This record gives sequence, C-alpha cells and structure tokens, in this order.
Amino acid sequence: MYKHVYGIQCKIEGIKLTRPNQLWVGDVTYIKLKDGTWQYLSVVMDRFSRKVVSWSLSDRRDVSLTLSSIDRAVRNRGHHPELIFHSDRGSEYLSGQYRERLRRYGIGQSMNRFKNMNDNAFMESFFHQFKTERIKRQVVESAKQLRSTVTEYMRYYNTQRSHSSIGYVSPQEFECKINC
Repeated sequence: MYKHVYGIQCKIEGIKLTRPNQLWVGDVTYIKLKDGTWQYLSVVMDRFSRKVVSWSLSDRRDVSLTLSSIDRAVRNRGHHPELIFHSDRGSEYLSGQYRERLRRYGIGQSMNRFKNMNDNAFMESFFHQFKTERIKRQVVESAKQLRSTVTEYMRYYNTQRSHSSIGYVSPQEFECKINC
C-alpha cells in the first residue's frame, strides 16, 4: 500500500558503499525527562563511516524536528550527487514538506520496506548504544541537561568511540583515512 501511495521504495538493498555521503540514515527517538515530559532526538548518520552528521532536539515530534536535522546535515556536509536518505516510515519522513526539502537538496528518499524494521538497523543500534552509554546512567533533569548530554555524546561518538565495522577506529578517523 505505501509503495503505491507514496512511491517511496527501499533503495538501500544491494547498494555498495565506497565513500561518505552516498547514504545517510535517520530516525527519531524519545527520551523521558525526570518530570515525565518527553524530548525527541532526530539524528542523521552517514552510513558508510557511521559519523553523525547532524542532530536536533525538540519537545515536539513533528516535521520541524526532522527538517532541522536534514538542513543541518546539508550545511555540515554539502550537496552530493546521488545521495540517498533512508529512514523508517514515520509520519515526519512521509510528510510533503520533508519530501519536498529532500527534492530541493537533490537527495533521493528511501524508506524501510513495509513491515521490515531491519532496513534501518544502523539507526536503531545507534540509539540503543546512546541510551545505554549515556541516558540510562543518569537521571535527566531538564531539556538543557539533555542537550548538554547529547552534545557531549555526539562529540565522543564521532571522535573517540571505536567501531568494529570500520576497523576499530572512530568515524572521524575513518573518514580522514578515506579522504586525507
């Protein structure tokens, strides 16, 4: 049904990644604060290097949150021919506003196959690591504290955290080896 109505297919099957900025993946996760309110974290990651290229945090889960992340990703990394952005089928990513922004940037859109959550496993894994390594180890008192925690973790993740899938180096070191 979704493929027919929205015309968005999973374009990541069989893609061979050879450099950064071929495939970005994104998703949104929920984080509960001590007072019971929620914050929503949207992340865009380069699938080749595992580097987080942008993120946004908000008290609302809506298209503005995901637009902010993709806008920052493009500001941080620029425009790239044949770049694909892959996500789940969340309403933020299906919105006309989001799809138009990707078109304007020249970014192809890919989404999970219907009822196949494993298509976005890299983002699910990232959020699991983030929550295990930072969120579950503390009581998050406020949105300000959460923003500080996210900022620190993203810096750590990109510059220090080693990944077995990229030769036990950080995403930044891996990209430097490829581009330097």
